[in-house]
Amino acid sequence: MTLKRHGLSIGIDRIGDQFFISLKAVGTLTHDDYKLITPLLDGALAKVAHPKVNVLLDALDLEGWELRAAWDDFKLGLKHGNEFEKIAICGNKRWLQVAAKMGSWFTSGDVKYFDDINDAMEWLA
Repeated sequence: MTLKRHGLSIGIDRIGDQFFISLKAVGTLTHDDYKLITPLLDGALAKVAHPKVNVLLDALDLEGWELRAAWDDFKLGLKHGNEFEKIAICGNKRWLQVAAKMGSWFTSGDVKYFDDINDAMEWLA
C-alpha cells in the first residue's frame, strides 16, 4: 500500500522584523484539509485588529485540488481577501502562474508567482 501525503500546514515566519504567514501545500488538497486549516487561519486573523498580512504559499509539492477543496479555497480568498497585503506563491507548475493571476482578482493585495522560494521571501520583505 502506498501512502500519499496531502494537506496544508500553517506557520508564522519572520524576515528581519517583519512577520508573515507561511502555508505549505502538499499533494492534492481535499475539503477535509480546508475544514482543518480554515478555523486556524480565521482564528489567527481574528486576533489582529486591522490585519494587513503578507503570505508565503509554498506550492512546490502541490498537485492540485479536489473540486470541493477548490471551492473552499475560493471562499477563503473572498473572506480574507482584504486582509492580505502581499501573497507570494512559489511553485514549479505553469498552472500555478495562472492561479496566481486569478487569485489577484479576489484580493486587495498584490499576488505574485515565483519559481524560487528565496525570491518570494525577498519580495515579501
